[in-house]
Amino acid sequence: MAYRRDDIERVRVATDLVDLVSEVTKVKRSGRSVMAVCPFHQEKTPSMSIDPARGLYHCFGCGKGGDVFRFVQETQAVDFSDAVELLARRSGIALQRDPEAAKRRSRREALVEATEAAVRFYHERLRTAPDGAGARRYLRGRGYDAGVVEHFGLGYSPVPGDALVAHLRDAGIREEVMVAAGLAMRNRAGRLYDRFRGRLMFPIFDVRGDPVGFGARLLDGDGPKYLNSPETALYRKSFLLYGLNWAKSEIVRSNLAVVVEGYTDVIALHQAGLAVAVATCGTALGEEHLDLLRRFSEKVVLMFDGDEAGIGASLRGFERSVPGNLDLRVAVLPAGTDPADVVAGGDLDGLRQAVVESVPLLQFALDRAVERHDLREPEARGRAVRAAADVIARHPDPVVRHEYAVYAARRTGVDVDVVLPAVRAAAGDPGGGGPKARRDRPEGTTKPSGDELAERELLRLALANVPGLRAAEVDPAWFADEEHAAAYRRVLAVVEPLDEGTPPDLGALLGDDDSPEAALLRELALDPRPIAADAAEVARRVHRGSVDREIDGLQRRIDELERSGRGDEASEEVGRLIALKRLRIELRRDE
Repeated sequence: MAYRRDDIERVRVATDLVDLVSEVTKVKRSGRSVMAVCPFHQEKTPSMSIDPARGLYHCFGCGKGGDVFRFVQETQAVDFSDAVELLARRSGIALQRDPEAAKRRSRREALVEATEAAVRFYHERLRTAPDGAGARRYLRGRGYDAGVVEHFGLGYSPVPGDALVAHLRDAGIREEVMVAAGLAMRNRAGRLYDRFRGRLMFPIFDVRGDPVGFGARLLDGDGPKYLNSPETALYRKSFLLYGLNWAKSEIVRSNLAVVVEGYTDVIALHQAGLAVAVATCGTALGEEHLDLLRRFSEKVVLMFDGDEAGIGASLRGFERSVPGNLDLRVAVLPAGTDPADVVAGGDLDGLRQAVVESVPLLQFALDRAVERHDLREPEARGRAVRAAADVIARHPDPVVRHEYAVYAARRTGVDVDVVLPAVRAAAGDPGGGGPKARRDRPEGTTKPSGDELAERELLRLALANVPGLRAAEVDPAWFADEEHAAAYRRVLAVVEPLDEGTPPDLGALLGDDDSPEAALLRELALDPRPIAADAAEVARRVHRGSVDREIDGLQRRIDELERSGRGDEASEEVGRLIALKRLRIELRRDE
């Protein structure tokens, strides 16, 4: 543990879980109940229950749950220590490291510090240095005022080969950290020099707002137009989206994210009031990017240039991902234009209309596949059907595949009874679903047994430490489900020192625990139903279930012994059977 336990508890107490959740998803209050749309799976009706007093959450849809730290870990892809740091900064709490942890500096912290220093250096160079005049003219030509430059932290990397290195060295940043952060490189002689020179700098931040790298646009001379930071411990382009740190709150509020191609497109859309724009960082849109966006919105619109390259970018995004439970759409702009051009031309209404009129990505890909063929020719129609079937087969939902098969039939003029077998064949299953069609059926869909319901209710009573339960002297061996038994033993150890009626501190008990019994207890603790009034009766029901199972097992053993000619052994077991049946009668006497 990097931090003192008492500091961690101070952060936990100071953090309002409802406010924290509301920053990334929709929260609904109804009396004392607080529910939220779960950010971890697609849903429209809130199924995540939040207990503000205990700082716990649990989703009854997907089973995710935890405390304030777990929520930050899950939504911002950080480890526990980083979650503590983030919430401490949010609450204004100063943390003290444990003595052992204080001996070494966090590698990530050092890399972030170096990158922050580079952001400040480049930004100041753009604002005031004579050699930044060309970059300033370029930005004015794009309509960027000082407010835009400040908000997005834009900068300029000077041409001299070691200007940043010298600045960071003077700031006490070690050379190996500069290299590890992707800010500097070594030449053959071992001398350190700046990675970026003579470029307009776009700092790239992770979802929580830490600078992790740069996108750099060449202004003059030879070289690639855009150069990005290399892959580092901080900068992993497959898991980063430029602008998400600024856009995430608005994305949650509007339930919409717009993915564009470039950094200037993001800035243009934010300037135009569409502060939901993000961009990939020098790579094609991939499944990891979509997983990141799923946390904030159900609807994602890909808005790319209206030429063949832009359309190809949209299709590559589809090739690399399966839409699944994400409403993934495409907005096509006029040929030869990009979002920044449209904003510069003042057609903001047209830009918004393109988002409104966006079409599902699967439909977009299917239309493109069909349009490549001359549908006046029979053989070309056959090729068009096979191309469409290959696109449709990628969707995981068989109902959606069927509907798109009908759509493809209309587009190609081929009977749907011909298209459907082509789709099934493309999916790898001539008879139906196919291995490519993921069928994510929810687990545990069978109705719980009476014994299971009684055991869960007994756990709820134990969590509340209700008076009278201890008198029942519940034995964990009574539980049919070993997970229930483990959960009961865990609660029992915590409540035994407490007075009856005093509930345990579940935030500290369960918050950062991923075990199955902890997840179960979180779910039960956040169950809004009133708990049973008679704890002794619930305990008797659980005990009865245990006795019934023991009787059934013993009866089967006696029958087996008698069938195998071991009557003496069977007779010895009969006495136990009679005693158990008497106990069952006693337990049912009060029914």
